[in-house]
Amino acid sequence: MAVPKNKTSHARTHNRKAKWLGALKSPAMTTCSQCGEVILTHRACPECGYYRGRKVKVEKASGEGQNDES
Repeated sequence: MAVPKNKTSHARTHNRKAKWLGALKSPAMTTCSQCGEVILTHRACPECGYYRGRKVKVEKASGEGQNDES
């Protein structure tokens, strides 16, 4: 079994971890071409429902699905 010959210093350990943490990125974001909202890439816009210039999500009307018999 491999055993380290010398102790790894704090500076060397922290330097290695800093490089790894620096490589991490947040999710890719873009702007919607219709409404200008900031959205995740390759997703339909939650605000207007457009994806690549086409309407893909149907928005519910404000009164749809409610019972007005009371």
